[in-house]
Amino acid sequence: MQRLGARQMELMRVLWDLGEATARDITDELNRRAGEGAPPMAHSTVQTQLRELEGKGVVAHRQEDRTFIFYPTVARGEVTTGATRDLLARLFEGSPLRLMAHLLQHEKLSREDLDRLRRLIDEKAREEEKGDTR
Repeated sequence: MQRLGARQMELMRVLWDLGEATARDITDELNRRAGEGAPPMAHSTVQTQLRELEGKGVVAHRQEDRTFIFYPTVARGEVTTGATRDLLARLFEGSPLRLMAHLLQHEKLSREDLDRLRRLIDEKAREEEKGDTR
């Protein structure tokens, strides 16, 4: 899967949440989500991004009268997995351990986050013991 930029990921989140939308709907939703004080995203920028995303094969459209309705062609999880693997390869020499160690050392995690991580690690260890490696 091709890498998506930050703006493209924002646009994809809107499409995943909405299921399908016109370029105008996407523009309006992106600007609503940006909040007060953020510079508005131009409609022409959204149209350009949609064309680029179609070129990457992650968005498609159908036409109703003279209006294009856009929809995602890949699942959110597929893009997340691809981006995570790319990050691991480029920055952490393919090592999930190095990524997790980096996050633990350099990011602020709440007590709840740490507890959840412990549960996930324990669950994964139990799966490995049973031979269920997914």
